This record gives sequence, structure tokens and C-alpha cells, in this order.
Amino acid sequence: MSIKKLDGKVPAGPIKEKWDQYKFDMKLVNPANKRKFNIIVLGTGLAGASASATLAELGYNVKTFCIQDSPRRAHSIAAQGGVNAAKSYPNDGDSVWRLFYDTVKGGDYRAREANVYRLAQVSNNIIDQCAAQGVPFAREYGGTLSNRSFGGAQVSRTFYARGQTGQQLLLGAYSAMMKEVAKGKITSITRSEMVELVLVNGKARGVITRDIITGKFEKHAADAVLLCTGGYGNVYFLSTNAMTSNSSAAWKCYKKGAYFANPCYTQIHPTCIPVHGEGQSKLTLMSESLRNDGRVWVPKKKGDERKPADIPEDERDYYLETKYPSFGNLVPRDVASRNAKLVVDEKRGVGATGVAVYLDFRDAIKRDGKETIKAKYGNLFDMYNRITDADPYSEPMMIYPAVHYTMGGIWVDYNLQTSVPGLFALGEANFSDHGANRLGASALMQGLADGYFVVPYTLGNYLVTEKPEQESVTVDNKEFDDALKAAEAHFDKLMAVGGKRSVDSFHKALGLLMWEYVGMGRNEAGLKKGIEEIKKLRAEFWKDVKVTGTKEGINVELEKANRVADFLELGELMARDALERVESCGGHFREESQTEENEAKRDDENFCHVAAWEYAGDNSDPIRNIEELSFENVALTQRSYK
Repeated sequence: MSIKKLDGKVPAGPIKEKWDQYKFDMKLVNPANKRKFNIIVLGTGLAGASASATLAELGYNVKTFCIQDSPRRAHSIAAQGGVNAAKSYPNDGDSVWRLFYDTVKGGDYRAREANVYRLAQVSNNIIDQCAAQGVPFAREYGGTLSNRSFGGAQVSRTFYARGQTGQQLLLGAYSAMMKEVAKGKITSITRSEMVELVLVNGKARGVITRDIITGKFEKHAADAVLLCTGGYGNVYFLSTNAMTSNSSAAWKCYKKGAYFANPCYTQIHPTCIPVHGEGQSKLTLMSESLRNDGRVWVPKKKGDERKPADIPEDERDYYLETKYPSFGNLVPRDVASRNAKLVVDEKRGVGATGVAVYLDFRDAIKRDGKETIKAKYGNLFDMYNRITDADPYSEPMMIYPAVHYTMGGIWVDYNLQTSVPGLFALGEANFSDHGANRLGASALMQGLADGYFVVPYTLGNYLVTEKPEQESVTVDNKEFDDALKAAEAHFDKLMAVGGKRSVDSFHKALGLLMWEYVGMGRNEAGLKKGIEEIKKLRAEFWKDVKVTGTKEGINVELEKANRVADFLELGELMARDALERVESCGGHFREESQTEENEAKRDDENFCHVAAWEYAGDNSDPIRNIEELSFENVALTQRSYK
């Protein structure tokens, strides 16, 4: 098969006018006709809940699915620091254009300009929408909404609700969604996992799900399917993601023809509680907002085992402030993470393992007082204390980078439609807005922008132009029977292996391979070895995995086996994508491609494009298609935060 040059379907015209003009040009669904269409939404995080609520309010019949016992338990609830918008309440020079520019630059010039500008453009609507829902954003004494700074920006544009912003935003979207459930416009199905995408005449027309309580497989038909299932960070086993977060829904779509874009673009978050033992099942994020007042440092001397209080000021290396005076501790995440790795590699790490750096609030407490710091970050400090039994008010936190977010995902065009007609991908599940590195507080912005303000327009345009309702598709179509049989066969195969090794042992082994070869630093030899090792591990999985229990009823091991089987395939694709992209950009750092100052060095001549991988069968190498990226508004330059 030949390599395809993909069309992002970006409308013509000046970037500031594209979205408004396109909204006018798109075809609309008559209000009375909306009730004729059925929409499936997979996932109920910020993207899924906001899309479900908005589409139902418009009149569509919506059916939502989540693997949790309640839609409000989606992983969006774990987001801490805030959500960006260009309202410029502090009057510090922010604007829609600056948010657009910062996001393109922060992503190291590997995102589609038009999508990023639209994101910045609708960001202010998000704050209005959420405030109207009752989201308790922090406020100044006079009542105006408060802002703080996040990495990669020199303005304060992040709206927040202490360290629980994701939870509060999700409760707002969840409330809007449950209002429509009460009206009968949304059917909410919990404890249910999508296991197959159903195509009829080449279009997405439904899904096969598995009830994780009963083990029963079910068929669901619709006129379009929205994939809102988040990212794939748990391929590394240890990450800040919830343990049930997985890539399986997206991977099933990939195997049905949806291209997987830039899978090697993973975000290693710089402020996480370090690994403390081999028995850990996940890692804990400490919000980037802490870098507003916390100072990152390590001892200047190698192997210094003194307590932090015993190390005098002139023997401390505040390396981010020294190296990046313009941004200091608020450099983007990829930059902060790489520099933490550098000082640890120099044997200047701290703590029992030597794989950590300090985040110190001593000076902020002296300057502003303990009560002020407690008001800003109290719940985060409490969480750190409960996990580590250390008091961050009296001694520095110890932090180290950990896998947090994935910028790669299912390829979508400007309409958020994948390469499969009728299948849309929203939020972290798609690749579109963050390039090779996401700026802090932009994930919540994208999920809500896609759900509240983008897909309600583009989905309607698809329904009017493609007219899926005229094909009279139901769950009785042969395609649904075939997909259900394929899903059952896959789970039967997992049960039938009958090996000796646990599912978790394979997942941990994969995570170690991914961290070693597809982690913060990557090189050609390591990636080639990683691909071979992952292939060996996958073959071993299908020979020796042991899935206890039965197909019927609750079987957590069977759920995990399905997801790990997909991770073992996805992990290879991530390594392959990293190998093929012979440049450094954002979170993808090829050690062969760096500046003299150890910064990421892009190759714009050969790699200024999206890599969109096409499934070609289990026994064939995937095809690397590309979408060329053009930068007409933000000039391509070497990123600098000095």
C-alpha cells in the first residue's frame, strides 16, 4: 500500500476568521430533525460529558458508556491545577493570539495551526459556561475570578478551583449531562467497555460492548460514534493515570481503519512523587501550579547526602532559574523534565534513591506567610503529607518526572472526524491541538472546547451531508453479528492461554521496556532493541499469560488482559514512531538530535508533519502516512525559554 498525504480539511481564509466563517458555511440539522439521530459517546470525562450534555440539549438521542460505576468517576476528575483561557483578567498582556502562539510554541511547532487558534478562540466561552454551571473557581477578594501562571507562559491565564479543578469542571459537565438523563435524552450505561467498533458500508455505525459485571456482550447502533476515552499513558504501567485508564477503545478503532497519529508524543510531567518501591501500581501527580511558588533545586555537589536544611544557599543549584531566567521554574513540562533527568544523571539527585529533585517553598512561606500558601495549595500539601509522611511546610517536597499525558492519539481532521467516516475523536483521545508537548492547564481546555463548542457543529454537518439515517442500520445487520463474534473470540482466546504468569507481570515488564527505551531519552539503538524486546514479550504473553476466573461475571484479570494485549501492540507502534522520527521535538527527545545546550533540535525540512499510522494487519508492518504542517502565522524557530 502506498503512503497517503492526508488532508486536514482546514477551511480557507485568515486564521482569525476560519472558525466563525466555517460555522456559517456548515450545514445545520433542523431542530425537529435532531431527535431522529442517535449518537454513541464512549467515555464520560470532560470531553465525553460535555459533548453528551450539549448534543442532548440540542435534541439528539445520546447513549453514553463508561467503565466506571458512575460517569463522574472518569479520570478527568484527577486534574489538579487549572484550565487556560485568554480573558486577561490580570491585564498582563494576554490575548487569544498570545494563547495561540504559546500553545504552538509549547508544542514545538508540531500541531495544526488552525486547530490551535480555534482552541484559543473558544477558551473564553469555556470559563463562561462553567461559571454559569456553578463551578467554584477561585476568586479575588473583590469577587472577580482569580488566575495563576502555568509553564510555558509569561502571563497568568489559568483559572482554578484550588487543586481540584478537574473534579469541579467534571461535576459541572456531569450535572448538565444528568439533567438530560432525567429528561430521557441521554441513556447512561455504566460498567460497560467498548470492545469492537462496527462499520457498515465503511462508516462507523455502532459498537460492541462488554458488561464488566455480567460479562455479557451487547450490540449498539447509532448514526455516529464519538470516541472520548482519554490517553494511553498506562502503557508505561507506572503513570499518574487512574489504573483503569486504557487505550483499548482507541486501539480497536485503529484496527478498524482509524489512523493513529504521533504515538511517540508522550508527556513526562516534571512534578510527581518519585517511585518508592517495586510494589507500586501508580504514581501521584503534584500540580504544576506548585511551581508558581516552589523553587526547584539540587545540591551543587555530587552525592551530597546532607539534609536539605543543612545545605547552605551557595551550595544549592536552582538550575531552572539559572538556565532559563525569563521563565524560571515555569518552563514547559518537557524542558523541566529533561533538566531533572540531567541533574540526576550527573549524580546530583536527592532522597534515598537519588532519583528526585527538591521543590522548596521555604522562600514563598517567608515572603507570603504559611496561611497564604496553605490557602493556595493546602489540599496538595495534605496529599503529599499523607503519601510521603513528610511536611512540605517545613521541608522541601521531593519530585521527579513521571508519565502523565499523551499528545499522540487518533488522527482527526479539522472537524474532529477520524479517517473512518462517522467516527469522531475528542479530547486526549485525539492528537490535534498540543503538538509534541502540551502546556499545563490545556488538557481541560481542549476536552471542554471539543465537547461544548466544536463537535456540536461538525457532527451536525456530517449528519446532513452523509445522511446516515437513510441507510436503515440496526443491530440486526450482519456487521453487528460479525463484530460480536470477533469480540467473543478475542476474549475466549485470552481465557484459553492457560499459562503461569499474571497479567500484571507482563504489564510491569512492558512498562520497564517502555521507560527504558521510549522514555525521556531515546536513541536509534535503544528503540530498535525496544521493538524487538516488546515483540518477544508479546509472543510470551500469548503463550504464558494466566487469566483466572471465568468469562461470566466480574473478572478483573480478564479486563486487564484485554487491555494489556492492546498495550503490547501499541507499545511497539510508539517505539516504531519514535524510531522513524529522527528529530527531537517537545516530549520526543532523540539523543542524537540536540543542541549544544541539550535542548530539543527539530528537523523541519524532513519532519514538519504529522505521522498517521495505518493498520495493515496483524502480520504486516503498519503504514506511515503523513499530514504536512504549514506555519503561516507563527514562524518556525528554535524554541527558547531563556
